[in-house]
Amino acid sequence: MKDDFFVHESSYIDEGAQIGAGTKIWHFCHVQAGACMGENCSLGQNVNIGANVRMGKGVKVQNNVSVYEGVEIEDYVFCGPSCVFTNDLTPRSKYPKGRAGYKKTLVREGASIGANATIVCGHTIGRWAMIASGAVVTKDVPDHALMAGVPARQRGWVCECGAVLEDDLCCRACGRKYRQADRGLEEI
Repeated sequence: MKDDFFVHESSYIDEGAQIGAGTKIWHFCHVQAGACMGENCSLGQNVNIGANVRMGKGVKVQNNVSVYEGVEIEDYVFCGPSCVFTNDLTPRSKYPKGRAGYKKTLVREGASIGANATIVCGHTIGRWAMIASGAVVTKDVPDHALMAGVPARQRGWVCECGAVLEDDLCCRACGRKYRQADRGLEEI
């Protein structure tokens, strides 16, 4: 089964992890038991994929990222270098809660998380949302929202192609058009 994906010799894949075809796992990574990764994913150097994490296809996780148990990542998500996921809102070393204390985080299709951004657990990042580098996400993020700052606040909207949208919600880069919807923007 290892013939249809690449794992650098310095990385560890625990028994019971599932890796999709075409996936590349680079230096010093660890994919824990029960993790499930789709096809054509890429893990940069020093990435940890926690036990039972679910990742879709085409996900790119850059260097120095830990995706902890309780995080689910849909297709085509980009996780920038050293971005941070949490899974426990009130951790204590002396009083570990384990899985019972984990809060679920969902990163929806196509979302991008910038370098050094922090995603506080228990929230959903909407489809095609863009989280700026260094932002701290402390609440749910609408589809196509551009979020920046500490704590992260919405600064605008972004197209599926990644271009920032103007007030008319029409993309000058690719021509897509959007309208406001219940969960953010939807293409028209």
